[in-house]
Amino acid sequence: MDDVTPAERTAEPLGKAEKIVRTCLYEGYLLWPYRRSALKNTKRWTFGGVFPRSCADALGEAHRMRTQVLLDTGGVPADRTEVAVCVRFLHVVDRGVVREGPGGPEAVDELTVDGERHLAWREATEREVSVPVRLGEVLGRTVRAPVDVPAGTDREPVLDSSGRTAGALVRRWNALSGTVEAGAEPVADGVFRLTVRVENTTPCPAPDPVDRGAREAACAYAFVSTHTVLHSRTGRFVSLLDPPGRLREAVSACENQGTWPVLVDDEAGADTGDGGADGTGDGSFARTVLSSPVTLYDFPEVAPESPGDPFDGTEIDRLLVLGVMSLAEDEKREARACDPRAREILDRCAGLGPDEPLALHGAIREFRPVEEKA
Repeated sequence: MDDVTPAERTAEPLGKAEKIVRTCLYEGYLLWPYRRSALKNTKRWTFGGVFPRSCADALGEAHRMRTQVLLDTGGVPADRTEVAVCVRFLHVVDRGVVREGPGGPEAVDELTVDGERHLAWREATEREVSVPVRLGEVLGRTVRAPVDVPAGTDREPVLDSSGRTAGALVRRWNALSGTVEAGAEPVADGVFRLTVRVENTTPCPAPDPVDRGAREAACAYAFVSTHTVLHSRTGRFVSLLDPPGRLREAVSACENQGTWPVLVDDEAGADTGDGGADGTGDGSFARTVLSSPVTLYDFPEVAPESPGDPFDGTEIDRLLVLGVMSLAEDEKREARACDPRAREILDRCAGLGPDEPLALHGAIREFRPVEEKA
């Protein structure tokens, strides 16, 4: 596992596309109104779960995710074509609260210090596995990289206004294990089908099939919101939505399990034009692919009017901002106490000027001629 920050890990291959990747990674992480007591937030971690193989079937969940895409090397030999494979996911973290009592630290459900509440709940942290792939080395075979996250604990002291330790937030996470595999096979002259598999082999207690909370408990052993990002400096990935005519049959044979690859790029969208050797179809290509459990079109973008990530990407920012601003004071306090990312959302909405929510009302991206009916 990499030790650098998420921004450092992906800044080079993704650039501006990092924004859409992170939006998808956190889709469903917090759902408005971002409070622990809200029924909407009792079922979290709903997207892109790769669960331990030992308990996935009992839960009706997948233990493997598979991405298949086509890569056109553009005449560059396979042994000189490199692909950076990055698998990113969220790791569920239990956040407990302890209070400094007369007999020492004691676990509590909540702690209020100088008017600020701290609640026990669940958070998540980002994990990433990187697999550098040289195409010529994975033809007809696979390379593997381990997912190996040790269990851990982190203690964050909670201080009062005098600097005295009043308690602590104790974060604990389980060990995770699994594999990321990459392989390739030729499908046409200079075109290869690249396959990336993510599998979870983490030991997990057997779930009780009648326990309604069994899935939530197993999420602590899962790869949550799993995404795969592929990038090639020399090759071009082929759109699965709009392939050139000569590659449509090869594209239709790609099998994606639990995820959907789309093209993402910063270079004015696509490289279109020749339509392939047979001259049919336009086709689209890009250096980067995002394979996400959230279904997208090629070249997705985050609206420039968006004031930030509200962790509910299927909703409308304006409605979310107005909803947050309409929360009662006790609801805002609860949201702030639940999760630091929820606190960021409230602070961001509170800091908006009077004209900024209006910019979220609607925007015209392009004009198209009206087609007359025959």
